[in-house]
Amino acid sequence: MRVAHIITRMIIGGAQENTLFSCQDLAQEHGDTVMLISGPSSGPEGALLGETGSGEFQLSLIPSLCRAIHPWKDWRSYRAIKKQLRSFQPDVVHTHSAKGGMLGRLAAWSLGVPVIVHTVHGAPFHPYQSTLARSFFRRCEKYAARRCHKLISVADAMTDQLVQAGVAPREKFCTIKSGMDVDCFTAAGTRRDQSRQSLGFQPEDIVIGKIARLFHLKGHDDLVRAAASVVRNQPRARFLLVGDGILRNSLEQQIEQAGLEKYFTFTGLVPPGEIPSLIGAMDMLVHTSLREGLARALPQALIAGKPVVSYDVDGAREVVIPGETGFLVPPRDIESLATALSDLSIDPSLREKLGEEGKRRFTEPFRHQNMTRHIREVYCQLLDGGNGAGEG
Repeated sequence: MRVAHIITRMIIGGAQENTLFSCQDLAQEHGDTVMLISGPSSGPEGALLGETGSGEFQLSLIPSLCRAIHPWKDWRSYRAIKKQLRSFQPDVVHTHSAKGGMLGRLAAWSLGVPVIVHTVHGAPFHPYQSTLARSFFRRCEKYAARRCHKLISVADAMTDQLVQAGVAPREKFCTIKSGMDVDCFTAAGTRRDQSRQSLGFQPEDIVIGKIARLFHLKGHDDLVRAAASVVRNQPRARFLLVGDGILRNSLEQQIEQAGLEKYFTFTGLVPPGEIPSLIGAMDMLVHTSLREGLARALPQALIAGKPVVSYDVDGAREVVIPGETGFLVPPRDIESLATALSDLSIDPSLREKLGEEGKRRFTEPFRHQNMTRHIREVYCQLLDGGNGAGEG
C-alpha cells in the first residue's frame, strides 16, 4: 500500500507525534511505502523531525506551507502538494491539521486518489474565536469533509463537536485513540530520584506538572492564579512547567508579581524522549487547556501511574474519570482547580490509588501499534469498498 500523510508542520506536539508514529509503523510493521508531506517547522515549538526525515519513509518539505492564512502561499502549497501526490501515486492520502488537512484533501480529491482520510486532532473552530472566524473555519471544514471518505477523531468529543456544527454526518466518523510508546511511561518512575534532583526538587516536595506549549488558550495563567491557594494548603507544592512558547516572559512576570517564583520551574523546550522522565518526577499532572482534542499528556501521566486534574473540555472526560483516575473541574473555575490540586497534594494514598487505576485502564488502548493497526484497517475497508473521489 502506498500512503501519503500530509500535515502543516512537524513541530513538537500531539498531532505530530501521532503522524510520525503512523508513518513509522506503516513502513516498519506493515511494509507500506510511505511519504510524509509537511511545511517547515520553526519557532519556539521546536521540530519533531529533521529536514531529512527518519529514513523509514520519504519526506517532502513544502517551504510555502504554513499555519497562517496567506492566499498566495496557500495556492503555491496546494500546487506543490498536488505535484508530489501526482508523482507518488498513493492509494491513500491521510491528512492532519487545519491547513494541511484542507489543502491536502483538495489536492487528493482533484487527482482522484482512491482513499482520502482526515484525522481530527482538535476542531479548528472554537468559542474563543470571533463569530466571523468561527463561521469561516466551520465552513472550511464542512467543505473539506465532502472531499474525503472518512474522518477519524482522536476522541468521541471531537466527533460530537463536528457533528453538532454540521461538518459531516456521524456515520462518516470513527474514533481511534492517539498512540504513544507506552513502555517508556510505565517505566517512568525508575529514575524518579535522579530526575527530581536534576530539576532542583527536594524529596519531600509535591510536584504538580503541566505539559503544554506556553501559548494562548493553554491555561497557564489560570494555574498561576490557583497556585497561591495550593501552596497555602500544601507548602511543599511545586509546579513544573514543561514546554516553551511565546508567552514565557509574560508568565514569568505573572509569577513574579504573585510572589511565587520559588514554587515554579520552567524546563523550556524538551524533546519528546525526555517527557517520560519528567512525568516520573511529578506527583500529579494538571491540564488547564481551554480546548484540546485529547491532550496526550493526560494518558501519558495516567499510564505512568500519576493522577490528573483537568479542565472538563473536549476529550478529557474520556480518560479523567472523577474519583477514579483524577478530577475534572469546570474551565476557568480557579477555586475548584485549586481545591482539586490541594486535595491531591495532601493525600498520598489518594494519589497512588488514582494513578494505579489510570495505569490499569489506559496502558493497552494507547499503544501506538494499536492506533496504526486500527488506522490501517480503515484504509483497507475503504479500499475494499471501492470508494472513489466522486463519492462523498
